[in-house]
Amino acid sequence: LYTASFTYRWLSFPSGQRLGAPETLGISTLDPGHRPPAMPPGRHVTIRVRMLDDTEELFDISQRASGKVLFDLVCSHMNLIEGDYFGLEFQDHHKMMVWLDLIKPIIKQLRRPKHTTLRFVVKFFPPDHAQLLEELTRYLFALQIKQDLACGRLTCNDSSAALMVSHIIQSEIGDFEESQCRSHLLNNNYIPDQMALIDKIMEFHSKNIGQTPAESDYQLLEVARRLEMYGIRLHPAKDREGTRLSLAVAHTGVLVFQGHTKINGFNWSKVRKLSFKRKRFLIKLRPDVNSSYQDTLEFLMASRDCCKVFWKICVEYHAFFRLFEEPKPKPKPVLFTRGSSFRFSGRTQKQVIDYVRESEFKKIPFESPHLSASSGHSQGMVNGQKSLELCSHSPDGRQPSPLTSPLLNDASSIRTDDEDERFPTDRAYFIAKELLTTERTYLKDLEVVTVSFQGAVGQDEATPETLKNTIFSNFEPLYKFHTGFLREVEQRLALWEGRSNAHIKGDYQRIGDVLLKNLQGLKVRDFPTTVFKIQSEALVELEKACRASRRLEGLCRDFELQKVCYIPLNVFILRPLHRLMHYKQILERLCKHYPPTHVDFRDCRGTALQCGMVVEQLQGSMIKMENFQKLLELKKDLIGVDNLVIPGREFIRLGCLSKLSGKGLQQRMFFLFNDVILYTSRGMTATNQFKVHGQLPLHGMTVSATWAPCRDSRLFCSWEKLTTRILLCVSPFSSLSEMEKWMEDIKMAIDMAETSNGPSSDLNSLLTFPECPEDSSVEAESEDDMTASHTSLEKPTPHRGNTTVHVCWHRNTSVSMVDFSIAVENQLSGNLLRKFKNSNGWQKLWVVFTNFSLFFYKTHQDDYPLASLPLLGYSVTIPSESENIHKDYVFKLHFKSHVYYFRSESEYTFERYGRHSSACFIFSSQLCGAVPRD
Repeated sequence: LYTASFTYRWLSFPSGQRLGAPETLGISTLDPGHRPPAMPPGRHVTIRVRMLDDTEELFDISQRASGKVLFDLVCSHMNLIEGDYFGLEFQDHHKMMVWLDLIKPIIKQLRRPKHTTLRFVVKFFPPDHAQLLEELTRYLFALQIKQDLACGRLTCNDSSAALMVSHIIQSEIGDFEESQCRSHLLNNNYIPDQMALIDKIMEFHSKNIGQTPAESDYQLLEVARRLEMYGIRLHPAKDREGTRLSLAVAHTGVLVFQGHTKINGFNWSKVRKLSFKRKRFLIKLRPDVNSSYQDTLEFLMASRDCCKVFWKICVEYHAFFRLFEEPKPKPKPVLFTRGSSFRFSGRTQKQVIDYVRESEFKKIPFESPHLSASSGHSQGMVNGQKSLELCSHSPDGRQPSPLTSPLLNDASSIRTDDEDERFPTDRAYFIAKELLTTERTYLKDLEVVTVSFQGAVGQDEATPETLKNTIFSNFEPLYKFHTGFLREVEQRLALWEGRSNAHIKGDYQRIGDVLLKNLQGLKVRDFPTTVFKIQSEALVELEKACRASRRLEGLCRDFELQKVCYIPLNVFILRPLHRLMHYKQILERLCKHYPPTHVDFRDCRGTALQCGMVVEQLQGSMIKMENFQKLLELKKDLIGVDNLVIPGREFIRLGCLSKLSGKGLQQRMFFLFNDVILYTSRGMTATNQFKVHGQLPLHGMTVSATWAPCRDSRLFCSWEKLTTRILLCVSPFSSLSEMEKWMEDIKMAIDMAETSNGPSSDLNSLLTFPECPEDSSVEAESEDDMTASHTSLEKPTPHRGNTTVHVCWHRNTSVSMVDFSIAVENQLSGNLLRKFKNSNGWQKLWVVFTNFSLFFYKTHQDDYPLASLPLLGYSVTIPSESENIHKDYVFKLHFKSHVYYFRSESEYTFERYGRHSSACFIFSSQLCGAVPRD
C-alpha cells in the first residue's frame, strides 16, 4: 500500500502550494551582505567539488549539514547570485548520477564523502539566455555548453558545431590570426572529429573580430539554445511495444527521443499527473477529444531507482519554470504516508528574476579569465590582483579556479548598494537611457523643421522673410545646441555601460551634472521671455503666411504629406517647450529614485527645480498655445466652416457618436468647444475631410441622459434649448465611463458658455478672421447635404487620412483636449521587440510613441517611420499562459482581431509603457485615458 504509487499532481492544489516543506528554508544563494549559512554542530568532513572549468575546490562542512548549506557555500565562494539555475550532482552507490538533495543532510546522501567528488553544473536550462541577468552566470552557462559539446551530449550539424567553437576560441584567444587559430585548434579539442571542421571553424572565427569574451559567450548561448539537444539529459526507456526510446525533461514539459531526434513532447499544460510504479513511468494526460493519445502513457525504465531519479527532476523542472513561488508545505499525515516525500526546494525562476532585478545590488565587474590571459596578465593574476592571497586553497596545491578570484570571493567585495559602483541594471541607468532615446527623437524633430521644412519652402519666393526669420533663424541654434548635448549624453551613457574608454577612472554612473551644465547653457530661465515668444510668433506667422499665399499653403500641405512629417507640422514648432517638460519629469524620477546622499542627487534636484519653476510659469500660456495649435489642426480636417479659429474658443472633445434622424441612427463626428458643438460626416471625397452639417451654440442649452426607446436600449444624450428639443443623439458607447466623459464635458462647456465674457486676449486674436455667422443650429440636415457633390468647392486637395479625427471615426471612440495635453507629457522612444500574433520570431525596432500612435523605424537614425500603429481604442494586457509567450516584460496590444506583442528591455521601460491594474496593463498615462478600460 505504501509503495504502490509515487505521484506528482498539479491539479488538486493551488499554484505553489503542492510540495512544500514544514518551513521555508530561505533562498538558495546568499543575499548581498549576508553571511554564509550557519554550520550545524557535529564532525566535519572535507567535500571535493569540481567546478565547470574543471578546477576543484575543497569545502569543510559538518556531516549533519543539509545539502543546501553546502550548495550555498559553493555559490558564496563564487559570489554567484543566480545560483538557482545550478546544482551539485554525484554518482551514488548504484553508480547513477543523481542531484544533491538540498533538504536532506549530507550524511544521508554521501556514503563515503571523502572519496566522492561532486560536480557543480547547470541544472535548469531556461529557454532564453537573456533571462540570465549576470555576466558571470552566462559565462558559467557557456562553460557548460563547452563541456556538452566536447563529450558529444550536445549534438548538432557541422555548421552549428563549427560556429559555436568559433565563439569559444574567440573568447579564449581573441581576434582571428590564422597561424595562432590553427595552432590552438590542433592543441585543443572542443568537439568530436574536430579535424574535419578546422577550416570551417577558422572561417567563422575570422568573422568574429571585435567580439569581447562576454559577447562571445552571449553568441555561443544564442546558437546553442536553438538546438534540439540544448540542455537535454537523456534517460533510457522503452515503450509498451519494447521500442528503445529516451525520456527527457525541459522547461516546456516531458520529451520523448529516439536516438537524438525528438519524436514527441507533452507540454506541462497537457499533463495532469506524473507517477511511477516500480519500473513503470506513467504520464497521465488531460482529456482531449481532438487528440489520438491515450489517457495514460506508460514507459518502462531499467529500474525503480531510474524511474524515481527521472520523476524527481520532472518535479523540480515543473516547479522551477511553472510556479510563481516556492511550493508551500503540505501537512504530514498522522498515521502513514503514501508515495514519495520528495519535493522541490528553492526559488522558482520567476523569484530569481524578480530578486535580481529588484535588489539593485552593486554588480562587481566580471572579467573572463581568457581576457586576462590574452591581455598579457600572468597566470597568478586575476583582474589585476594576486589570486593566491585571498582565495581559498585548492587541493593538490593547484591554482584556484578563476571563478573564485578575489573580486568574486573576497568578503569585502560582497555586492552592496554603494552608488559609486552602480551597474547599468540600476533603475537610474534606464531613466538616464530614456533621456538619451527621447533626445534622439527630439533632435530628429528639430531636423524636420531646420532641414526638411526649410528645404521644402525656405527658398520659395512665396515664403515671407518674417516667417524665415521667425522659424529658421531661431530653430537652427537650437538644433546645433542639442546636437552637442546629445553627443555628451551618448558619451556619458557609453561610460556608464562600460562600452568605451573603460580604462578611464571616474564616477560616470550619473547624468545630473550633464543636464545641469547644458540646461544652464541653454539659458532655461529665459524660456518664459524668449523661447515662448519664438514659438507663439512662429505659429501665428506660419498661419498668417498660409492665409496670405495659396502657393505657400499648398507647399505646407504637400510637406505634411511627406513621410518625414509624421505628425502635424505645427506640432514640431511646439517641441522645444514640450521638451522642457520632459526634462523636468526625467529629473523628478531620478530624484525620487536616488537617496539624498547619492552623488547625483544634488545636481538632479537643482536642475529639476529650475525646470519646474519655468514650466510652472509657462503652464497657462502653454495651454493656450496648445489649444491654438489644436484649433489650427482641426480646421484642416473640416470643410464647411470658415470661422473655427476665433478669439476665446477652446477645444474640449471630439469623437464619434450616432445621431437620430428621420432615417434612423447615422454615424457622425462631433466636435465640442466651449461655445459651440459641431456635427459632421465623412463623405467619399478626395480631401478626406469631414463636412460640417450643423453648428449648435451652447448658450442657454441643457443636457440630459435618458433611455432610448429602442429595443437595444441604447443611451440617449439629449440637448434642449429653452422648451424646444433641437437635437437628439445616441451613441453605442463601449462603456458607461465613455458616456460619462461626454456628459461631463458637455455640461462643463455649457457652464463655460454661460459665464463667458466675450472674446479674450489670446494668441489667435493676433489673426484677422471673418465674423461668426448667425446661429445655424436651426438648419435641418437634409439628405441632399449628405449626397451633394463638391463641385461647388474649390479644387480638392489631398489631406492626411491618418489624423486623430480619422482614427476616432474608424475606432468609434473619442478623445479630449486633456488627453492631448497629457499625451504631450508622456512621449517615449527606444527599442522594442515586436511579434505578430501568428509569427514565431521577434523583430527589433526603434519605436517612437507620440500623438496616440506608435511609429516604427528600423533604427533611430532613420529619417522617417516605416509604419505606424494608432492606439486609440486598443487595449493593453499581459499575454495569457495559453499564448506561450515565455518572455519577460511583454505586453499585448489588441483591438478586435488585431493582436501585437511587444517586449521592453527592463522593468522600468515596461512600467513606462503601461501601469499595472489587476491582471491588465492599461496605457493610462501614455494613452492619456483615451483607451477604453476593459
